[in-house]
Amino acid sequence: MRAVEQDLRQIKRGAEELLIEAELIEKLKSGRPLRIKAGFDPTAPDLHLGHTVLINKLRHFQDLGHHVMFLIGDFTGMIGDPTGKNITRPPLSGEQILENARTYQEQVFKILDPGRTEICFNSTWFEPFGASGMIRLAALHTVARMLERDDFAKRYRSGQPIAIHELLYPLCQGYDSVAMKADVELGGTDQKFNLLVGRELQKHFGQAPQCILTMPLLEGLDGVNKMSKSLGNYVGISEPPGEMFGKLMSISDELMWRYFELLSFRSGDAIEGFRQDVAGGRNPRDVKVVLAQEIVERFHGGQAATLALADFDARFRQGAIPDDIPELQLPGVGRSLGIAQVLKQAGLTASTSEALRMIDQGGVKIDGCRVDDRQLLLTSGPGSVVLQVGKRKFARVRIV
Repeated sequence: MRAVEQDLRQIKRGAEELLIEAELIEKLKSGRPLRIKAGFDPTAPDLHLGHTVLINKLRHFQDLGHHVMFLIGDFTGMIGDPTGKNITRPPLSGEQILENARTYQEQVFKILDPGRTEICFNSTWFEPFGASGMIRLAALHTVARMLERDDFAKRYRSGQPIAIHELLYPLCQGYDSVAMKADVELGGTDQKFNLLVGRELQKHFGQAPQCILTMPLLEGLDGVNKMSKSLGNYVGISEPPGEMFGKLMSISDELMWRYFELLSFRSGDAIEGFRQDVAGGRNPRDVKVVLAQEIVERFHGGQAATLALADFDARFRQGAIPDDIPELQLPGVGRSLGIAQVLKQAGLTASTSEALRMIDQGGVKIDGCRVDDRQLLLTSGPGSVVLQVGKRKFARVRIV
């Protein structure tokens, strides 16, 4: 049997907190496959690399021989977890939940082993619950305890409304652990309160309380904020290989090590070897390529990863223009159009003010030459020009 200490080291890699370690050690010593739970409310159709931090850890447990239960919160998703929100989250429709749940199943098996993964839906036990069952569940917790949760406490103190259904969410998530007989539940650091509710409910129902493993929230490409689609600092796992590769190459050298720790399946010794190589003078960019290829290969395959690297080398190291850029014809006023308007209409910037800012920062090129003049006019003619904003945005434009 594999040494418990070795398994524990793998389990704790990248984790923020393990509660309670002594209990987990005893569970591991039993030699039986543990029931490992992680829940995801299908509130959006696409997953990004921030979501995969938990899914990667589930894969670690699978590799150690444990039984992974991937819970799709099709019932709790209609409530909406208010964690980290200062307003009530609007509930999703049943149709939205089902469609998003379908895409989740397709995406998670790019990481998890389908043969060793149990997909669960919490509507299975909550729909038969009925009103009386929900009232009995609500009787097991107090409002005072709920208000210990940080985001609830802040909203209560500031006079912001807290809807009754929001107070049910931690109870429902906790009861999921009872229904699934979880030995271990994974969650982000912002989920700690809910995970602890699961322990308390399991005790009430005569089960051994689950251990809790919290994982950090992955920083986005900016290296500051949590990865989020709304902030635009994300890498979607369904994005085209070239886009995914380019985004990963754009992260800072410092953030690269955080991504290695939380996203890579390479051993800790291998990652430490990369650190020593960089400290000894190896270009961090070369190590970043290794990370980008690993991530792209995971979601798109080895051939796609190889092509993405070749495209990146051609585009950014050799200055080549990609073949598949959009071609646009834009109507000019008086047969000419200002550069800021062109960039906005071509979809290369969100606004003319952003276009002017990118020009000031030296981030705009025409046919490979940097644009310095904010007042530059593009005039109509038979030919077209290639516009570039930043490293990855291109368009071929002709003024008509």
